Amino acid sequence: MHTSIADILKQNQLSVTGSRTKILELFQQTGGALAHADIELKTGEQFDRVTIYRTLQTFVEKGIIHTIPTADNSVLYALCKDQCSEGHHHDNHIHFICDDCGTTYCLEQVAIPEVRLPNGFTKKQTDVVVSGLCNKCS
Repeated sequence: MHTSIADILKQNQLSVTGSRTKILELFQQTGGALAHADIELKTGEQFDRVTIYRTLQTFVEKGIIHTIPTADNSVLYALCKDQCSEGHHHDNHIHFICDDCGTTYCLEQVAIPEVRLPNGFTKKQTDVVVSGLCNKCS
């Protein structure tokens, strides 16, 4: 069953605003990762940069979306799965970025291998990003 945007916002104790609704709608329609600039472009002049930035940060904090690092040190955002919640992301999967079309995919079925750290090191997060050609471009 597909949860409505209003229900997602209410479940996370967030007000249903125009910017939150539109940005969450973009993530659901895209099905992939989006950059801040992508959202800005797709919403036109409807929302300013700060509103978009704050909305994205709120969604990350609430476990609605997660961040994906990129080679150029920018950040992409993608929808989390149902098991994520405020302060607890469970998006332990590999991300794939197509060198040709630029699409970023969350590879849910591919788990990140365990990384054994030396004594005294504490893991907070492991990010694995693979680049190459996606199945549409190869």
